[in-house]
Amino acid sequence: MTHATDDSKPATPKAGPETTPPLIQTSFQDHVGIIAFDHYSRRNALSQSLIAAVLAAFETFKSRQARVVILRAAQNEKVWSAGHSVDELPKADIDPLPYDDPLEQLLRAVKRFPAPVVAMVHGSVWGGACDLVLACDLVVADETATFAITPAKIGVPYNIVGILNFMSQLPLSVVKEMFFTADPIDARRAERIGLVNRLAPPDALEAETLALARKIASRSPAAISTLKEAMRALSAAAPITPDTYEYLQGLRRKVYFGPDYREGIAAFLEKRPARF
Repeated sequence: MTHATDDSKPATPKAGPETTPPLIQTSFQDHVGIIAFDHYSRRNALSQSLIAAVLAAFETFKSRQARVVILRAAQNEKVWSAGHSVDELPKADIDPLPYDDPLEQLLRAVKRFPAPVVAMVHGSVWGGACDLVLACDLVVADETATFAITPAKIGVPYNIVGILNFMSQLPLSVVKEMFFTADPIDARRAERIGLVNRLAPPDALEAETLALARKIASRSPAAISTLKEAMRALSAAAPITPDTYEYLQGLRRKVYFGPDYREGIAAFLEKRPARF
């Protein structure tokens, strides 16, 4: 992962004795922006501070009229991202995933970014990071990649928008299996069910992703921007009545006010299996 930009200036300042190491790396070249998670001491967990850095990078690339953005990890480690920072979730009696949650803000930013966002995945993807990958327009992965959505492990009542994100892209039976078991899906199966667009060997993953990004960047940016927004709006066209929405929110409310959510969060923080 390089910091070089098209004007040869580093996009991310180097850490010095009085600076905090950056949580992401960025680069921009040939109309392609790259955002790389670089907080592996926390398994690239989607913390409020890391998400703030990613959102700022998206704004920068928007101002530079990026035609594609690649979202990746800076290092090829076992975990691409551990998902939402559980220690930033409320312990009880409040919606853990409200509209203004940082992860929800990031998902909306990816979906509404005016150019395609491509996830480049090496390693395992957990929880909210799986939702993030699905929010991207295209996914290129290697054979080390696995994908798991894990709210059932910690008693989190996943939000309606997140469930719809999965249902709009994957077969319902697969969505149910992923949510009910919290088990990971491997890369080959992920490609078969449409979660992954392209599967590459680990040593060719970066080259395959960059080749795809550059091909997209060579096409009409105006047409692609319009196509992306049209697809976003049409795929989200799943109206429900206010009664249904309130009913579903009521079901969620019973969970995050209930004993399962308290036990799940406590178990995770205490590094023990939850006892539901």
